[in-house]
Amino acid sequence: MTLNPIAVEDIVRRALLEDIGPGDITTEATVPADKLCTAVIIAKEEGILCGQSVAQMVFRVMDPSLTYEVLVAEGAKVTPGMEVARITGSARSVLTAERVALNFLQRMSGIASVTRRLADAIKYYHARLVETRKTTPGLRILEKYAVRVGGAMNHRYGLHDAILIKDNHIAVAGGVRAAVIAARKVASHTSRVEVEVDTLEQLQEALDAGADIILLDNMDTETMRRAVEITAGKAVLEASGGITAANLEDVARTGVDIISLGALTHSVKALDLSLDIVL
Repeated sequence: MTLNPIAVEDIVRRALLEDIGPGDITTEATVPADKLCTAVIIAKEEGILCGQSVAQMVFRVMDPSLTYEVLVAEGAKVTPGMEVARITGSARSVLTAERVALNFLQRMSGIASVTRRLADAIKYYHARLVETRKTTPGLRILEKYAVRVGGAMNHRYGLHDAILIKDNHIAVAGGVRAAVIAARKVASHTSRVEVEVDTLEQLQEALDAGADIILLDNMDTETMRRAVEITAGKAVLEASGGITAANLEDVARTGVDIISLGALTHSVKALDLSLDIVL
């Protein structure tokens, strides 16, 4: 997954507008308009760096005359004290854009760091790790990109690009079979139909109805193993719900194809980074 610069610029402009409003009154009061500076972004803890192009965009939108030098490649490991970027130009512009740039860089690096750790934990298993739609409103494209940088895969981007029949759809439609058949009637020949199930009985119903992907919701690992045996490769199996770093490897051992984890995006800790004026 790559970042569409048009979409990124729109996000960046809205973030800057939110933070600056009619003006940065502190910087304008204390920093001469003609003052130049050099600043560095420094890692304060170990992790995976992500979001360099977004941080660079923040400074470019703030002031096209600023230069942003990438010192650490996207997706690389950083350690405390490592300089990851250098910015030179107007001191006012650097200080005004500082927090927005760091917010993006810290958030995306936090996601990439957690993802890398969890993806590495199951890298020798068949299962692939993906995130969910539990993302920060307005930042989904950035957070899903960070998941990829961290070494996992992406689930559907939104409601528009994949059919995923959840428990509430099933309740309204009148059952797993009815929901899958209804979805099949409107799905194109290139679309696959995924349905969520809570029990092995529902799993069998989904298989009989011809579901392409079956989401095993909040099942224990023994039930997942039985689901893998029953399915026997007739559908892709996704495990979701109740999965944590502590039981991730146990879930991977069951033989499921996909493990989706909302925690990759909805509750990660930002990676600690700071910006310091050095000249």
